[in-house]
Amino acid sequence: MIKATGLTKRFKNYKKPPGFFASLKSLFYRHYETNDAVSSFDVQIEPGEIVGLLGPNGAGKTTLMKMFTGIITPSEGQLEVLGYVPAKRDRLFRKQIALVMGQKSQLWWDIPAMDSFQLLQRYYEIENAAFQTRISELAHLLEAEDFLHVHVRKLSLGERMKVELMACLLHEPKLIFLDEPTIGLDLIAQKNIRDFLRQYHQQTRTTIVLTSHYMADVEALCARIILILDGKKGFDGPIGEFETLLGHEKNVSFLFSQQQDPTDSLWQKYDAQWNIDYTEVDLRLPEEKLREVCANILQHYPVTEFSTEKMPIERVMKTVMSNPKLIK
Repeated sequence: MIKATGLTKRFKNYKKPPGFFASLKSLFYRHYETNDAVSSFDVQIEPGEIVGLLGPNGAGKTTLMKMFTGIITPSEGQLEVLGYVPAKRDRLFRKQIALVMGQKSQLWWDIPAMDSFQLLQRYYEIENAAFQTRISELAHLLEAEDFLHVHVRKLSLGERMKVELMACLLHEPKLIFLDEPTIGLDLIAQKNIRDFLRQYHQQTRTTIVLTSHYMADVEALCARIILILDGKKGFDGPIGEFETLLGHEKNVSFLFSQQQDPTDSLWQKYDAQWNIDYTEVDLRLPEEKLREVCANILQHYPVTEFSTEKMPIERVMKTVMSNPKLIK
């Protein structure tokens, strides 16, 4: 579905010192700096995959999405999506992809969503019978029947995201790009969107490329993760492999009946994460040390509850972003 080799995108930024004279000088001379938003990026995505594109702010995720969809042109490298060169914006190519950006709307705010859907029907040349069937199916899956005729600007953020998803799926695209689709949504709305995307993918096997800062989105939907750091690929592989990137460790939580001393030598050994009143701690423990350390804590500290689980992906992600050398 997507094949990129040596993909690079450079941006030239104009920098001006503050002040009137600097503004006057800029009329005749400007200082530019060039930076690589994406650098020598190689990737291949197969049909039917759901791939999570992860990385900190400014890493190059959205730039990649825009190159994949043809919004911007690569500075260097080769890129094919569905057999097309996206930057050429071929009509048949545009009819087979969809892009949803959580922070931008593709619908007109001052008219109901249904009016925008009818315009998209003409744009994508969808026959009336197929259009009505599609609207009915998607509205039912997303539980959106009650607000299709309400002006978009009057919808809640969760409702707006539902009609945005409907708009991108009307023409049954083969490839969907989702850029932060759950940003700003409450926990229930996030779960509803994730459940819908999972169900839709199971039914259609549509290829989906997803960016999100919410690790719950990634864990629920993606079997494969691509990590971008400073415009370069830092990791590409199964989510299970990413979870063990820092080693085969366990995350253990202890709840105490009274406040503890966080400077105790035991806590310093295992990257202890305390709550605000030092009555609860999370430890990252190697599997071979798990029984020994837990037995020691249970014997010498006033533990009321404890639990253990594999290292959460969110914690792995935070550790990698704070110290990228761990994966290089």
